[in-house]
Amino acid sequence: MLLPGLRRFARSLTGNTYDADDLVQGTVERVLARGLPEQTELRRWTFRVCRNLWIDELRGRSVRSRHVVDSDQVDPESIGRDPGNVERRALEEAMRAMQRLPIEQREVLVMVAIEGMTYRETASVLDIPEGTVMSRLSRARAQLTSWLDTQPAEGMVQ
Repeated sequence: MLLPGLRRFARSLTGNTYDADDLVQGTVERVLARGLPEQTELRRWTFRVCRNLWIDELRGRSVRSRHVVDSDQVDPESIGRDPGNVERRALEEAMRAMQRLPIEQREVLVMVAIEGMTYRETASVLDIPEGTVMSRLSRARAQLTSWLDTQPAEGMVQ
């Protein structure tokens, strides 16, 4: 199941469903047009292409002086429709907190914690040492825990 994982990763980078879908489409087009290098695992390669395309997009947006990412935007379609749902609100808060992380920490967190990639696979995709993956993941988890622990859950009596 390459595409669902790629879409989740793209969503973590872009912060919204529409840009994520465009990014996934661009990634698939690029991989199909240019092919897969020999001895390369498809999943790692597509994640790397996706990340590089997003970096290119951010650079282009910066040049055009446009807003890059709205970190408070949450797509209700991806997390449920019942606005009174406590789990939905908790997930929305977690998604907002993830979008606040620096991109380097967010991409490692998604690859390891959500996509289930090993540290070695993640390091290969991002072209960084495994120790850097572990360090970024640790900082991301600590920051998320800090942010989410400081906010009382809605509907909870203190």
